[in-house]
Amino acid sequence: MISTRETHPRVHLEAVALVSFMLSFIVARAFTSFFPNVVLVSGELHIHPFWFGMILLAVGGWLGINYDDKEIDIVAAIFYCVGGGLIADEVGLLLTFDNYWSSLTWTFMIVLFSFVFLLFLFSRYRKTILEELHDFVSSKASLYLGVFLAATSVAFVAEADNFFIRIISTVLTITAILIVLAFLIHRIKEQQRKRSLS
Repeated sequence: MISTRETHPRVHLEAVALVSFMLSFIVARAFTSFFPNVVLVSGELHIHPFWFGMILLAVGGWLGINYDDKEIDIVAAIFYCVGGGLIADEVGLLLTFDNYWSSLTWTFMIVLFSFVFLLFLFSRYRKTILEELHDFVSSKASLYLGVFLAATSVAFVAEADNFFIRIISTVLTITAILIVLAFLIHRIKEQQRKRSLS
């Protein structure tokens, strides 16, 4: 059965979630910086904050799914994002299996916040962004940019030994190909439209 209830954006949850995530990450990172030797050990197990993060994610997700109440939604958002912050703090450790101070953690945070910022911009200015994107794709500048990106990215994919540089270069190469294809498709449609008008 499809619900006919109106849905309203809950902006307050976005703010609560973002602040909870950031504070959790900052507090976890600061605690480890100031007290690097304080760890929870049970027998031979070294219990990382990652596990507490997983529990908080599960509790926050369960609360968010099972209740429809403003106060519980706020608590769910806090639990969920505090858990996410604890997990994000250990991304470097999880990916390298031994280096908590790996730069991968900061790379992950930058990518994550860039993605969230892009989502925010797109949700607020979707119409303007799509119009600007259409204008860009229809100009020759997009073709030049696509060719330039493809040429430089392919060189990095072929020459780089670093796994992450190869991943980024591959993503840029695919993006470049999509830009060029979008330009060509737009140009073909434009020519077909002109032919049909004449």
